[in-house]
Amino acid sequence: MVLSRSFKPGVSRISSRSSSDPAMDPAARYTPDYLIARRKMLAEHLIPRGIHDSKVLQVMETIPRHWFVEEALISQAHQDSPLHIGLGQTISQPFMVALLAQAVQLRGDERVLEIGTGCGYQTAVLAHLAGKIYSIERLSGLLMKARNHLKRLHLKNVVLKLGDGSLGWPEHAPYQAIVAAAVSPQIPQPLLGQLDEGGRLVLPVVQNEKQYLIRVTRRGGRFEEENLGECRFVKMVGAFGYRREG
Repeated sequence: MVLSRSFKPGVSRISSRSSSDPAMDPAARYTPDYLIARRKMLAEHLIPRGIHDSKVLQVMETIPRHWFVEEALISQAHQDSPLHIGLGQTISQPFMVALLAQAVQLRGDERVLEIGTGCGYQTAVLAHLAGKIYSIERLSGLLMKARNHLKRLHLKNVVLKLGDGSLGWPEHAPYQAIVAAAVSPQIPQPLLGQLDEGGRLVLPVVQNEKQYLIRVTRRGGRFEEENLGECRFVKMVGAFGYRREG
């Protein structure tokens, strides 16, 4: 991984050797035991619950989820439950990561904004599905963890930033897709403004004291909303989210 020195403070670009390198072959890089665990994760937790996008399934079978959790929690990495990653934050359960990735309907060439880098697992999933990922994390400790995790995967299409995700990242807008891994009391207006025509914004929002995963599609200058069901996420803290956690 190369962190460019030409970018302003708080922003780093991740680049790497080509993915055609033999060392990137999953069979060569990841131990068989964890490959079996990932396949079991797909068969038991994703496919039966409606994850049908073959690209999403392939990516989640390939990426070593156990790399992104604390050592003491590796045995639980492939269970369908969120796990603590420090600083009061969690890595989302595999089903929710897959649902977000499927709902945003990526074709492979999109410019994607991710709100809430966390430990970098969802970032890695998105990076295998889209052209370029711009990911914002407000906690420097987590951003450092994510950078180290993503470095191990030799990704070349991810740019990380420390900042307020509810403001978006206007310098690189418009985005064909925006994904948020934190719940907001309402849809942040800056994110709507940075969504491209035909783009999809997928994020959890509180409605009637419950959290729901919402997909917003921009069509003809209008925003169409779809409710994808109940969910559970940590709070999005920021100018257009919650003022504080708790």
